[in-house]
Formats: sequence, C-alpha cells, structure tokens
Amino acid sequence: MNSLDFQMLNYSALSPEIILSVAGILLMLLIPFVKREKQAKLGYLSLVGIAAAMVAVIAQWGQSDLTFFDMVFQDNFANFAKLLFLFAVAAIIATSIQYLERDSLYKAEYFSLLLFATVGMCLMAASADLIMTFLGIEILSIATYVLAGYRLGEQKSTESAVKYFLLGAFSTGFLLYGIAFIYGATGSTKYLEIAQSLGNQTEYPVYLLIGLGLIFVGFGFKAALAPFHVWTPDVYEGAPIPITAHLAVASKAAALIALLRILFQVVPSISSGWVELLWISAVLTMLVGNIAALTQSNIKRMLAYSSIAHAGYLLVGLAANNDFGAQGVLFYLLAYAFMNLGAFAIIQIIGRQNEETVEIKDYAGVGFQHPFLGLALSVFLVSLAGIPLTAGFTGKLFLFSAAVQSGMYWLVVIAVIASAIGIYYYLRVLIYMYMRDAEGEIKPVDRLSMATRIVIVVMVLGTIYLGILPGSILKLASEAINF
Repeated sequence: MNSLDFQMLNYSALSPEIILSVAGILLMLLIPFVKREKQAKLGYLSLVGIAAAMVAVIAQWGQSDLTFFDMVFQDNFANFAKLLFLFAVAAIIATSIQYLERDSLYKAEYFSLLLFATVGMCLMAASADLIMTFLGIEILSIATYVLAGYRLGEQKSTESAVKYFLLGAFSTGFLLYGIAFIYGATGSTKYLEIAQSLGNQTEYPVYLLIGLGLIFVGFGFKAALAPFHVWTPDVYEGAPIPITAHLAVASKAAALIALLRILFQVVPSISSGWVELLWISAVLTMLVGNIAALTQSNIKRMLAYSSIAHAGYLLVGLAANNDFGAQGVLFYLLAYAFMNLGAFAIIQIIGRQNEETVEIKDYAGVGFQHPFLGLALSVFLVSLAGIPLTAGFTGKLFLFSAAVQSGMYWLVVIAVIASAIGIYYYLRVLIYMYMRDAEGEIKPVDRLSMATRIVIVVMVLGTIYLGILPGSILKLASEAINF
C-alpha cells in the first residue's frame, strides 16, 4: 500500500479517547489562568469530559468494527470495559476534589493525568494489536507513576513512586520481549492474524509459549498477581488515597480485561497450557493476599493485600476457560469497583488531613461517632468479605460456578477457604468500629462535599443492587463477550 487508506480510519471508534485527551489538554492550558487555591475545582471540568466520553461509548453499543489498520476493535467488550473505567475514574475524581483542597494539593495536572491514564486503559480494552496494547499500558503507567508520588515532600509517597516506576519499567521489559517472541513465532502482532496463524498449527513453537509466558508476567505486574505483587503494599500505602483506589480498581481492571481478550480471542486454541498457569497463579494470589492481610495494622496496606486476593478470585474466572467465566470476570470487576471505591472514599474521609489516621485502631468508635460513614463502610467491608445479598457474594458465586462447570473442584475449594480467611480481617475493622472504645477523643471529620456524598450513596446502592438483582449487568456482560 503506497498511500494511507483513510477509509480505514473510523474515528468514532476512538471518540471516547479523543474526548478524554482533549479534556486533559484543555485542563493543562487552563492552569495558568486559575488561581492556585481554586485549581481543585477544575476537577468538575474533567467530570464533564468523562460524561461526554460515556455518552460516546453508549452511542457505540451494538456496533462492531475493526479499524485503524486492524489495530482497534469497536465492539461491546471494549464498550463495557470503557464504561467501567470511566465510572471508576469519575468516582475517584469526584472524591479527589475535596481531598486536594483539604491537603492543599492545588495542582490541576492531577486531573489531566487521571484523564490520560483513562485513555491508556481504554486503548488496552479496544486494542486489536499487541503494539497498541503496549502503547495503552505505557500511557497508563507513565501517568500513574507521577500520581503515585503526588504528595511532594513526603518520603513514603516519593518512595512509592520510585518503587512503582522501577518495577514497572522492569515488567515492561518482559512484556516487550513477549511481544517480540510472539511476532517471531507468528509473523504478526495483530490479534486476528495471530489467532489465524495458530489455528493452522498442530504443534506450537516454543517461542510462542515463551512469549505468552512473558506477556503474562507483564500483565501480572499491573494486576498485582502473585508472585508479581511485591510492589503493591508499599506503593498503595505511600500513594495518595484516591490514587491507591485507582491502582486497586481501574488499573487492575485494565490489565485483567486486556489479558482476558488475549486469552479468549487470540490464543483459545492453546487453552490447555495457559489454564494450568492461571490455576497456579490464582491459588498463589488468593492465599498470599488473604494470609498477608491478616497481620496488617494499616488499613491501606490491608486493602492492598485484599486487592491481591481479589485478583486471585478473578483469575478463577479466567482459568475456568468458558463463557460464564468471562461474564463473571466482567461482572466481578464492576462489583469490585462499587465496593472498593466506596471503601477508599470512606478511608479518605476518616484519614483526615495528611492521612494521619489510617491505622485500624483509629477506627475504634467511628461507627457510633459517624453513623453514615460507619454504615456505608460496613456495607463495603461485608461485600468485600463475600457475605450474601451483596455484590461481592454474587460476583464470587459466578466466578466459582464457572470453575465448577469446568471441573476445577479443587480450585473452588481453595477459593472458598481463601474467602473464609478474608472474612476475619474485614470483620476486624467492623469490631473496632462498633465494639471498641476509642483510646482518646475522636477528632471530627471534614464536612462531606456534595460530590463525595453522592459517590458514597451510589456505591452503597450499587453494592446492594448487584447483590440482589444482578441480571441486567450479567446480560450486558454476556453481550460483551461475544467477540
């Protein structure tokens, strides 16, 4: 092809990413014209950009296309993932506005970086080429490296950013080597061409298997899968609470969704090999996450290990290697967003200025002193523990049922035991909230902004709704996995 065929450029497929990029650039341009103490208010402008991107995604539901020279999918799977990312980031931004004002972090680049990170996540979900997937990961990573160290002058925040950057760069090397091996084995980096190449083979070259293994390492780092999770507790503890929520929910979801597309759409013909790998990683991730969380006294570190455990539950759905497992993964990612973002929103409020109260013992008596916050946090913790009538229980039920359908009974037994372990450290926080007296006077929390109140209420209602009436979301998930 001597010249570019512009008919292959369907810009509507990338309209959400374009909207987010324009909004992020506009925020950067407005910074010099806004007083420093008012810059946190620019977060509302970023919410307008996210709302516009959501409208663009919803308008594409049901459309199917392969565009940008076979590098971008326009399908319901990408649309479901994009809506999930946009919803999560909108909640994080809404609660960040009050957080930035309270801690005097008046820098609007914060919101631009979150929008650019969302662009990277959306590209990962819509990618039809390993190179595009890599670009999406790097856009996401560069933004989150900066955000992890956003509390300038604080040693823990700087340490978390440096550690995240160094280990992230190391994992990127694995990912690139994996892409190179797959290209050498199949002659292409495009998903459909790789799948077509594999479909004509009876024996798979060792380079291909090595490449897939290296790619799994790269995604395993981003999703905090064991044994690639070592960065998670320190980074989560040192990063600002809203960014910890972003890493635990949105960034993790992007990595798992990209991995799900590769496993189900690119290499389904060699499923027997990667299923065993996922089985082992799921067991390690669930056990390491839950057992390590038992001994944590810092609630951010506890939720860091908790997020590792939940990544293990999601791997159970991937290992099931069936459509119900893929549906369960998408459903659980949404359920996890509701309960985890809600929990971090409460922790952010109770943490007070400069996150001075993030120890579990600091929650003694909070349930009676702040009834609204105590009740909301109780709902989120109960859901994370997997108690019936909550989103966490329903999501785990779908994931474990998918594994049962595939005959993975021992994996389900281990998952149930791991979930039972998790109940202890979630309920321990509730015991402190309602059954322990505070050692001193409980300091008042800041008056909640309207945006923060809305986020908490929406998360509580979503957690309960998905636990009681999951059918509508499961139907959308079913439509999304029809690759």
